[in-house]
Amino acid sequence: MIPNYIHHSPSGLNMFAASPALFVLERVLGFKQTVGAPAHRGVAVEAGVALGLLNEGADEQACIDAAFTTYDTISALSPDDRKEKYRNSIPDMVAMALDELRPYGQPTAVQGFIEWKPECLQLPVIGYYDFIWEDRGLVIDLKTTERMPGEIKIPHARQVSLYAGDNHEGMLTYCTPKKCQTYQLENIREHREALLSLARKVETFLSLSDDPEFFTSITAPDLESFYWSAPNVRQLAFEHWGI
Repeated sequence: MIPNYIHHSPSGLNMFAASPALFVLERVLGFKQTVGAPAHRGVAVEAGVALGLLNEGADEQACIDAAFTTYDTISALSPDDRKEKYRNSIPDMVAMALDELRPYGQPTAVQGFIEWKPECLQLPVIGYYDFIWEDRGLVIDLKTTERMPGEIKIPHARQVSLYAGDNHEGMLTYCTPKKCQTYQLENIREHREALLSLARKVETFLSLSDDPEFFTSITAPDLESFYWSAPNVRQLAFEHWGI
């Protein structure tokens, strides 16, 4: 097992399923991709929505201002030339997400830590849910996106299945610049079993060697995939895979 790989996460396990080579780059070799404006917007919108859900008296503008503050802080040094475009969509997204989620009442907690330790795994699976209502037995994850999906995306289903466990319902709220919609997660147990299966595969994979560079010899990046579109990531592909 690679020494610096100390836990699983839904994002890492989904990455392994989608692109084993990218998993090797980030989780084995330790090269993190640069986070861009879309991710910064997601964090900012969540911050504004959290303020509005935890404080019933907070008006919409205060929540938007909190989102702007978060966005401007975390994106200050970002070279992403889309920064202003994504910033401009924050007010509508915060407003729509508040309208969508405030009917559930005040959440018990936001950004809570989850740790799952199945006996068949060497390492725990950890994650952080967005919002939980213990009185309702409900956990909701908020996703910001440019296009509204017609159903819950499979990687997101695996993620929320971890948060829901056996005692909660799980939902995904997707928010675009023009629309907000919430989907009920069905078959939670099956999605969690899929997450467990991925974790077991990762542990089998990582047990092959203690040498991080070994894993570049048995994987290959697909440079046509959007996962490898950033110039710095393509350069790392050349340096470590020679392609």
